[in-house]
Amino acid sequence: MKIHHLRNATCVIETSRAHILIDPMLCDQGKLPPFSMFRFKAKRNPLVPLPQNSNRILEGVTHCCITHSQTFGIKALQHTDHLDAKGEAFLVKRNIPVITRAEDAPYLRKFGIRVEHELNYWQPQSFEGGTIMAVPAKHGHGWNHHLMANGAGYYITIEGEPSLYIGGDTVYTKDVKRLLTDYKPDISLVAAGSAQLDIGPPILMSLDEIISFIRDAPGTVILNHLEALNHCPTTRQQLVEIFQKHGLSDKAMIPEDGETVQV
Repeated sequence: MKIHHLRNATCVIETSRAHILIDPMLCDQGKLPPFSMFRFKAKRNPLVPLPQNSNRILEGVTHCCITHSQTFGIKALQHTDHLDAKGEAFLVKRNIPVITRAEDAPYLRKFGIRVEHELNYWQPQSFEGGTIMAVPAKHGHGWNHHLMANGAGYYITIEGEPSLYIGGDTVYTKDVKRLLTDYKPDISLVAAGSAQLDIGPPILMSLDEIISFIRDAPGTVILNHLEALNHCPTTRQQLVEIFQKHGLSDKAMIPEDGETVQV
């Protein structure tokens, strides 16, 4: 298995049977508004361009997983850092089969997206010689998670490949720990940018939660959702230093944009 990290949460999982695009935010640098106006500097998103090798990597895509997209079915509230207009156009033009949680499927179909798998939590479906299962994702610590398009992580098993857990945008919950404990993924992808909006508690794992996640994870943890959005303050260098301090460097990988990780 190869994991091609593009930017933020967007990556392509390359297996012997499929190339799975995760959460396509494909727009040019600065095409989206700031996600924080005063808690953090109000810079337009994404903060960085797609890497130069992104077109080559995207050419091979056969499937797409969308962890979350909509709140209350309102287009203006779509989470464009996981599915933007250019990502939608890519999926529609190429008729890419999409995997999403059942609650999001009708919304995505309204825009011409081909939803092939509608998943309910903890109910695996057959997928490319293995299975794929949705895991609850809680997008925030307090009241704000009700407004934040709670979505899904995905647990994927394909014969001959390491098992993979894609966490999506979530804090560290009993459901997430259950996945790590009961299903024991070989590889886990974690959103580690510590995102916060202008009001309310964090909407992604805190640094302490990330440390707990890595300690609890049975296999390698790959960190993403970093240095691409103005409401995500955690940097790669901070994580490197923290993991060294806590003796976790051997379990954690922090790819650069455009980097391919072989697992």
